[in-house]
Amino acid sequence: MKKGYLILDFSISDTQGFMEYVQRIPAHIEKHGGKYIVEGMVPEILEGNWKPETIVVLEFPSKEHARAFIDDPEAEFLFDIRKNTTNSKLILVSGGSWMDADE
Repeated sequence: MKKGYLILDFSISDTQGFMEYVQRIPAHIEKHGGKYIVEGMVPEILEGNWKPETIVVLEFPSKEHARAFIDDPEAEFLFDIRKNTTNSKLILVSGGSWMDADE
């Protein structure tokens, strides 16, 4: 089974409001078997026009675990906090290679 990765690029617009999300989201990540690989780091831009500000990478046992985390109704209010206190972009990818035939 391939691991699933959520990659979040964000900038904070309301630091005080965002702190509730920061304090409470780890329990929901762990509930779905996830863990931080990168936690709120400022990237070094090496190539291209992408201008990410702060990056978080979460690893889950599978894409299904990552989707269950995103769809968890118990965490929905926390996602609303993130959306209301940041400008964010979120993507989901599988581990492995684009050449893998079973994807």
